[in-house]
Amino acid sequence: MGEQIVRLAANGMSNREIAARLFTRPRTVGYHLHKAVPNLRVASRGELARLALGPRSFQP
Repeated sequence: MGEQIVRLAANGMSNREIAARLFTRPRTVGYHLHKAVPNLRVASRGELARLALGPRSFQP
């Protein structure tokens, strides 16, 4: 689920939009992003959009 959330956030979707698409809560989306963003070595959610995420670039 974490990789899907990161990809959707990188495409500009809000936590609420991602939660609706994945049938979960916005708070759960925020948790996954909070854990993933430092692992991807980006400082903010905005930088996710500039990443070209390949199929194996996300490492939980």
